[in-house]
Amino acid sequence: MVDQRGGLTKVYIFFNLLSFLMMDSLPKQTLNPNKHLKEQFVSNLDGSSILEIAALLTIVPLLVLLRYSIDFHWKIDYNNGGNAVSSKKNDDEIVVYRNWKAYTNAISLDFIFIVFPMLLFFTVLSEWVYLGAVLLSLLLLILSVTAKRSSSGLQRGPSLSFRASVSSYRVALMLITCLCILAVDFTIFPRRYAKTETYGTSLMDLGVGSFVLANAIVSRQARDVSSGNWITGLKGTAPLLLLAFIRLVTTSGVDYQVHVTEYGVHWNFFFTLAAISILTSFVNIPAKYCGILGFSVLAGYQTWLISGLNTYLLSDERGTDIISKNKEGVYSILGYWGMYLLGVHLGYRLFYAKHSNIRSTTSSIARVFLVSLLLWIVTILLDNYVERISRRTCNMPYVTWVLAQDLQALGIFMLSSYIPMNKLSSLEEAIDQNLLATFLLANLVTGMVNLTVDTIFASPFSSLLILTAYAFALSAIIGTIHFSGSRLKFW
Repeated sequence: MVDQRGGLTKVYIFFNLLSFLMMDSLPKQTLNPNKHLKEQFVSNLDGSSILEIAALLTIVPLLVLLRYSIDFHWKIDYNNGGNAVSSKKNDDEIVVYRNWKAYTNAISLDFIFIVFPMLLFFTVLSEWVYLGAVLLSLLLLILSVTAKRSSSGLQRGPSLSFRASVSSYRVALMLITCLCILAVDFTIFPRRYAKTETYGTSLMDLGVGSFVLANAIVSRQARDVSSGNWITGLKGTAPLLLLAFIRLVTTSGVDYQVHVTEYGVHWNFFFTLAAISILTSFVNIPAKYCGILGFSVLAGYQTWLISGLNTYLLSDERGTDIISKNKEGVYSILGYWGMYLLGVHLGYRLFYAKHSNIRSTTSSIARVFLVSLLLWIVTILLDNYVERISRRTCNMPYVTWVLAQDLQALGIFMLSSYIPMNKLSSLEEAIDQNLLATFLLANLVTGMVNLTVDTIFASPFSSLLILTAYAFALSAIIGTIHFSGSRLKFW
């Protein structure tokens, strides 16, 4: 349908012209001969059960807490032993390590106890997820009890509180993402963990939703801190838009495989984050009201979906206009924005409101688990009686599922307050100081591997070897950057 209003018509023509310039005029290079096979390899999947994903996402924080506990038992202190010098600026801490040997030992142990087991459970040990969660829980319980007795009542220091737990949560999310974006192209990565086509749940379905929620919980809005006017907000969005267009141009330029039904023909993860940032800049309300607005947006969007929009979004129908070509990415903005607003409200109420103590105390941990339990109940009801969970449309059941799952994981990380002398591991500190750099580096290496290796034809041994080398190289590079005292922050 042609819009009769001149302003909208100009916008329509502009976006279609942009699409033509960026997609149709770029020469295609034959750097990816198995592109279509790789696209089919990650298409038409149904996912796994909610319970299995919950068990898998329980293992990740358990591995981190076990690393803390083992660190205490071995009485390793690489910061002091390595003659670390730290300085604080604008509430951010950068640690400069002077002892390279001690630091490399710490990074290596972090890789052995955290990253490598995660990789194994995502691939060759995927059939042992439930048993792994139970055994790791029992092991952590034993180590925590013995550590508490050995410490003579020594508790966690004041510098490591709720903020440290959130840092661990965000780092774990980044590690999961970095491992999965390459592992999914190998046969040893279970297809049930890859993104679902229409309805269902999988490990990778949590990705973009978890990033949106993590940003919401620690946002200035959730902390009730002034973020300036809408002009400032738009300026902050510019880097995201730049990254979005860079990804669009590069993937098109090398004819890289794209799962079109994930976001659309041109859309990508960075466009979604930029859209949320723009909406938040224009509709900037206090955190205590974000819950009402977020629920209203989600309720309206869900009503629209079950009234027929979901049929269109999940169909193969695509018009020639830019919105139709990117219908999944464009319409799902409403769901992700609603999720962001709810995340801001929950972050404010659970951690930053005046009545809340942001230290990882028993009461705050209990509140997080209670809210998570309530969200699990709501998710099950919505999934059974309203509409099945769909990451592709970002419907209300998907939003509540992400909230429930991530708050559960965050609650487990907050249990670290019961591990005496616990501190963030060296690898966690390194990634926490360079989150975006880690993600961009992982995407770059993933692209290089896919363009040089026939991943879908690699043997299980070769696949595991490549993934292990990739994970270790990523850890080593980010660790080296952190060791030098640098922080790759782009805005």
